[in-house]
Amino acid sequence: MIDSIQDLLHEELIQLRQHVEKQILGQEHLVECLLIALLADGHLLVEGAPGLAKTTAIKALASGLEADFHRVQFTPDLLPADLTGTEIYRPQDGSFRFDKGPIFRNLVLADEVNRAPAKVQSALLEAMGERQVTVGRETYKLPELFLVMATQNPIEQEGTYPLPEAQLDRFLMLVKVGYPNFATERDILTLSRNQARNKETYVLNQRILQRDIFAARRQLFDLYMSPDVEEYLVHLVIATRNPGSYGLEAKNWIRFGASPRATLALDRCARAKAWLAGKDYVSPEDIQAVAPDVLRHRILLSYQAEASGRTQDQFITELLTTIPVP
Repeated sequence: MIDSIQDLLHEELIQLRQHVEKQILGQEHLVECLLIALLADGHLLVEGAPGLAKTTAIKALASGLEADFHRVQFTPDLLPADLTGTEIYRPQDGSFRFDKGPIFRNLVLADEVNRAPAKVQSALLEAMGERQVTVGRETYKLPELFLVMATQNPIEQEGTYPLPEAQLDRFLMLVKVGYPNFATERDILTLSRNQARNKETYVLNQRILQRDIFAARRQLFDLYMSPDVEEYLVHLVIATRNPGSYGLEAKNWIRFGASPRATLALDRCARAKAWLAGKDYVSPEDIQAVAPDVLRHRILLSYQAEASGRTQDQFITELLTTIPVP
């Protein structure tokens, strides 16, 4: 009975993945990371140039779930109350009524999050971390199913407010999306024409219930992870703090390594990756597959490394090739 339920939940998530990939061509990695974040109960920061279907991806995901969705365009004049909501005075009885903001939706797209000032970013990241909003003396709980996908444009930096490294740590993963290849670009062109000509819409036969998402999340912790694999996971994170102890040539590149929050995120993401693959155990390959997206925004490079053009991804590549695999 348990296996049949697990198979049914897995089939639902695979159908959801196919539903999204029909609408988003050439961004399979982004789609998989969205599903991993959904299963791991975390939030996603997506970095990429405009026009790479970042908004369309989360809208397509929301259309396949029993969930509501809201997009917030972050701008320099945005106020925290525009995101969290505000108390409205009722003159008829002299009381205040709280009008909830868009942060109370199940799926929230924070578009161009680095365009908003620090107070707005802080309000968003507090809601992500605490799963609640405090206005005045009252605290309001956010929905149990709550996922934020924030985007930022790496090209245009004028008029932006980069997220501090300590706040970046609140995101489960930082995903970088790039341009599609020639064949995929042709397919995108064909898909766009067909949608415009035939007004095609992609609808799942049945939207996935929130209770099924919660059940799938519980199943992640039933996956077996051997002690050796668990130690390997911890070694990867510890090595970002003490690269010299592990014989990494890039030992002088790092100013600050990943926090224990990275260990927890790496565990949950690796479990979600294995679960989506239909496995009942977590392998080193699952950990290696999610490590770049989990670690890159949690590693702070030294000034010398930045000056010489080194990147976090280069360090993570050496990390994965140096630490012995069990």
